[in-house]
Parts: sequence; structure tokens; C-alpha cells
Amino acid sequence: MTTFFGNGSGSNFGKIIAMDRFDSGRIFSPIRQAEAYWSALLSGGEIPMRSQIDPRGLENILENTFILERIAPGLARFRLAGSHLNRLAGMEVRGMPLTAFFEPSARSQVTEILEQVFAGPAIAEFELAGAGKPGRAHLDARMILLPLKSDLGDVSRVLGVLASNGAIGATPRRFGLLGQKVRTVASVQSPRTKIEPTPRDKGSLITQNPICVWLYREMIK
Repeated sequence: MTTFFGNGSGSNFGKIIAMDRFDSGRIFSPIRQAEAYWSALLSGGEIPMRSQIDPRGLENILENTFILERIAPGLARFRLAGSHLNRLAGMEVRGMPLTAFFEPSARSQVTEILEQVFAGPAIAEFELAGAGKPGRAHLDARMILLPLKSDLGDVSRVLGVLASNGAIGATPRRFGLLGQKVRTVASVQSPRTKIEPTPRDKGSLITQNPICVWLYREMIK
């Protein structure tokens, strides 16, 4: 435990770096919505199960949402990903590693923090920036990683959200790491009221958007 959350020189736990803009702007509200939904599933401090995630409770932010699977220490791949991530990558990201969205200079740090999410377990947030260049405008982004248990009971899944602000431009877009915030799950208090899934009626985003229909079906398998 001290490897990731103690006083070791490699630990990022408790550190808040350049996060003053982290909660600014409604464009990044999917981050807070996902955390609120996940927190409502906490039971006595127990990490939610992957099977508890109901896409109907996230239908307003499905295009920003993804599920990761841990395949090795510090390495996780996309099991599911919303359409916004595919647009940023310029391709289908399912099966790709999370680090594919980061500049090479940031990948080692992201790998370390990702392992903290699984081993802590912990919640991680990133403040990101995609550098501007010909054909690509500067792109601000935020990401949150929320740990989940698999059906076997091990913490090997992540519910995540990636939201960006600005024109995507030429793809693929990769991001540098401007700031980070890592919190232990023990520091999060689950709310008393549970968030209920939004009913699937004819006017819902799920039934209107074919991508949301596909993602919903994949997530309930």
C-alpha cells in the first residue's frame, strides 16, 4: 500500500498539481456527472461492480464514457468507448491502450497513476492539453478514472470519462499532462440517495442515437 499511497517519492497521492481550472466550465460537467453516478453506487466503502454500471444512468454523457480493463501493471485497454473518443482518435479505440491518447512524454506518469487507481484503489483526474499545430487547434480536455470490480471481485476495471473543449481538427489527437489529482476511495463519502437510471422512453438519447444504442447493448452484456 505504501508503494502507491505512502510517503514514497514516487507517490502522487494527495498531490494537487495545476488543477485550478479543473472544475471550470460546463463543458466539463460530464466529469462530475460520472463521479456522482459512481459515488452513488458505493456501498460501505466497497468499490462498485462493473455489472452495476447501467448505461441508462449515464445516457447524457455516453459519448464521453469508456470502460477500461487492466491487462498488466500500469496497463489497461479500452473495452468500450463512446463516440467522442473515437472522433478524437480518428478511429475505433476499442482494444487500444489508454496511453494511446497521451503524448510519449506523459505516458510513464499516466501509467504510474493508472496503477494507483487499481491498487489503491483510487480516483484519478487529469487536466490535459492537445498542442496546436497546422490543422489542429489547441484542445483542452479533462479525464476521470473511477475504479470498478470485475465479476471475479478484483479491481481490474475502470469507469472513465474524457471531455474536451474545442475543435478536434486533424486526428489522432494526443494530450500532454498539465495537472493531476489522485484521491483514495476511502476519502469519498457515498451519498445517501441512489441515482436511478433515466427511463428509456422514445425521446431518450439512447433510443435516438445509434451509437448510444450500440454502447448500451455492449455495456449490458
